Order: sequence, then structure tokens, then C-alpha cells
Amino acid sequence: MFRLKMMKKVLVFLLLFLLYFQGLSQDLKVLVSIPPQKEWVESIGGSWVKVQVLIPQGMDPHTYEVTPRKLQEVKGAKVYFYLGSGLEFEVVWLNKIKKINPQLEMVNCSKGVELLEGDPHVWLSLKNAEKSLLVIKETLKWHLPSFSEKIEENYKIYRKKLKELDQSITEWTKPYRGKAFMCYHPSLGYFARDYGFKQIAVEEGHKEPGPKTLMRKIEEAKREKVKVIFLSPFENRKKAERIAKEIKAEIRIIDPLSEAYLLNMETIAKEVIRALQ
Repeated sequence: MFRLKMMKKVLVFLLLFLLYFQGLSQDLKVLVSIPPQKEWVESIGGSWVKVQVLIPQGMDPHTYEVTPRKLQEVKGAKVYFYLGSGLEFEVVWLNKIKKINPQLEMVNCSKGVELLEGDPHVWLSLKNAEKSLLVIKETLKWHLPSFSEKIEENYKIYRKKLKELDQSITEWTKPYRGKAFMCYHPSLGYFARDYGFKQIAVEEGHKEPGPKTLMRKIEEAKREKVKVIFLSPFENRKKAERIAKEIKAEIRIIDPLSEAYLLNMETIAKEVIRALQ
């Protein structure tokens, strides 16, 4: 009888231990809207988070429609870090995603960010990204309390890299403050604000300009001696080429949705500087 009781106690202890270990080993399933956010969340959450990106790299975040396969990923997620800056995709899909998974925690990554009217490209600012990192850190610590110290450590390491890059870009761009660059789509408004540039955008919002507006922008680009038009991989090159021919500029591709966020922000900064030299 005594041995039987002891065996039961041992079995109960083993069962509780296994359940505890299983709980620790399970990844926190997280959704993000765009690839750059994936680096943010993984850099802070480490191996304890599993991140699913709703808008794949190379797709236009203004027009992308979620596939049925992506919607299946929504069902098992615990947290959705959405941008919260008015991105068309989120305007259309946030409520639908919440209906698919009513238990999903919706976290706004733009909390504390000063938004530019009509510009959803909030992530293309290292200063904005720093505020988003804080939101992500606090959310992950709440969901993963057993790893709170490591999450805090990861956050400090990544934030340090981000701030060092921001300081470097601030120094690199000092000689070019007040100068103008041209983008086909107005994706670098926050970047321009951070470092004292002027962005001339061909499109207004996500719409083509009328003939009079287009001519005004072309004349402005000529006055500012614009030598480069920046284009993203999913935009219409032929239309940009016609404008480039008119102002005698070249076209260069920058990818606002690269998953390698810090590396890409450095690349964008260097491309802008090169265009202004």
C-alpha cells in the first residue's frame, strides 16, 4: 500500500513537471503586418517567439489581400503587433482578423509615435522603431514572464544597435540637410523628417497625380537638381522612367519592406546620401 502511494506521488510529480516543461518550451505565436517587424520581434523575443508575417516581402502593403493559408495562421496566434499608422492593409483587415481569432491580443506598434498625416510608412524611421520596440518588449514580458530578464537583455542589445545606427546616419547626413530627393511613392517621409531632408513624391497617397500636379513636381525636381528617383520593387518602372527622362535622372531601387531592418535602413541612408552628392 505504501509503495503504491509513493508511486502515485511520483507519477503526479512527473506529470506536473512535464506539463511545466511543455509550457516553457511552447513558442508564443505572434503575427506582424510587414517583414521589418519580424526582425524587431525576433530580436527581442529570441527563440521563445514564432513570428508569422501577414504581408510577404515583395508584396505591395497598400493592396495586398491575405491568402486563405495566411488566414489559417491567424487562428493559432496569441498576439498581433500591427503598425497602427493607417496602412491600407490594416484598415481593411484588422477587424476581419479579430473576428477570425477573437482571443487574439491586438497591440499597436505606433503607440507614442507622432504620425505624419496620410503617411503609413512609420517603420522607415529609426526613432519611431525605438518606440515600437518598447511596446513589443513590454508585451512579450507579460506573455513570457519566465523569460522576462532575457527579453529585457535582448531589448537593450537591439535598441543599442538601433540607436548607434541612428546616430551614425545623423552624422552622415549633416552636410546634406535641407536638400531634396525624389521618390515615386511617398515612402520616406518619416526618414526625411528625422534627418532634415525634403521628399518630393510623384504619387500622392497611393494615387497617380493629374497632369498639372505632375508637371509641378517635375519642375520642382528640376529646381532642386534631383538626379535620382527612388522606386520600390513592386512599383511601375515604366511610369518612373518617363519622369526620369524628363528631369534627366536615374532610377534606383530601394526596398522599404526588407526583413533585414537595420541593414536596410543603413542601405537606404547611404543611397539617399549618394543621390544628393
